[in-house]
Amino acid sequence: MRGKWVTLLMGAVLVLSACGGNEEATGDTVSAGDPEKIYTQKCSSCHGVELQGQGHFPELNTVGSRLSQEEIEKTILEGKGAMPPGLIQGEEASAVAQWLATKK
Repeated sequence: MRGKWVTLLMGAVLVLSACGGNEEATGDTVSAGDPEKIYTQKCSSCHGVELQGQGHFPELNTVGSRLSQEEIEKTILEGKGAMPPGLIQGEEASAVAQWLATKK
C-alpha cells in the first residue's frame, strides 16, 4: 500500500512540475527580448492570438494609435477593467508595451 502512495505522490509531482513557469512547450524560455512570445503566452487567451480581441477584452491591432507606450505599460502593470494587474512585470512589461505601441 505504501508503494502505491509513493507512486501517486511522484506522479503528482511530475505533473505539477510540468505546469506553469515562463517556458513554452518547446522548452524555450520567454525573455524580455521577445514581446510577441510574451504576448502569446500571457495575453492572447483574452485579447486573441491575432490581437483581434474577444468577448469584453478589446482588440489590440491598433492600440498604438489610441495609447502611448507609457499608457500601454501602465495598463499592463496596473490592470484596467477585467484585466488584472501584474500579469506581466518589469522588462517584459516594457518590451510588450513597446511592441504594442507600434500597432497602429
